[in-house]
Amino acid sequence: MVSIKRIVSMTKILKLTNRTLPDTVDESCVKLAAELLLKGQVIAVPTDTIYGIAGLAQNSEAVNRIYQIKGRDPGKPIAICLNAIEDIHTYAQVTVSDSLLSCLLPGQVTLVFNRTQTLNKNFNPDTNLIGVRIPDNNFIRSVCGACSSPLALTSANYSASQSCLDVDEFSYLHNRLAGVFDGGRLGNTEESRLGSTVVDLSEEGTYKIIRPGSAFHSVTQAMQTFNIQERTE
Repeated sequence: MVSIKRIVSMTKILKLTNRTLPDTVDESCVKLAAELLLKGQVIAVPTDTIYGIAGLAQNSEAVNRIYQIKGRDPGKPIAICLNAIEDIHTYAQVTVSDSLLSCLLPGQVTLVFNRTQTLNKNFNPDTNLIGVRIPDNNFIRSVCGACSSPLALTSANYSASQSCLDVDEFSYLHNRLAGVFDGGRLGNTEESRLGSTVVDLSEEGTYKIIRPGSAFHSVTQAMQTFNIQERTE
């Protein structure tokens, strides 16, 4: 059964059942998360790194709400989260092989490409680049699949504040969210708060690390394996 606790704001905190089993998904929570997102709401979700807040990337009002909740500079872009590697080609101009994508994803990596026209033109309107995530977390990927749409995904904290490994750490945001999906504590070290490694692959044959993050060594090793050269500018 799903445990639901209500706080003053009536925000729902939902504990994911079987959360210690990586290959299982709490279908009732997936369904509820998708219903909230499809209504244009913003929710908090676990990922394979830190907790994030998410809304439909194709819904401009939901995206604006994310920026308001975080107090984030409107000029700072947000990544999208997808369910599967084949979905990336719909929203991004992929410059690398699917073999390299499969080497990195699902995983603690954000890949940056040029966007396609399919992506909401009001989403990150000041840049042609888009960061793409496929987290190694079955819950959030299942939610993406249930929505049949990319999620706008960013860390669950006020802008420039410490990233969060437990839902209690961002309790100050709970009353501004339609639901908080509790996947338990995601890590126990400060290194766990690094978030994903962000790598720019927008120029074919080259890469540039934008943020070292939690998967730096595996990303750079994959670049060497697939003969992708580092950009130094």
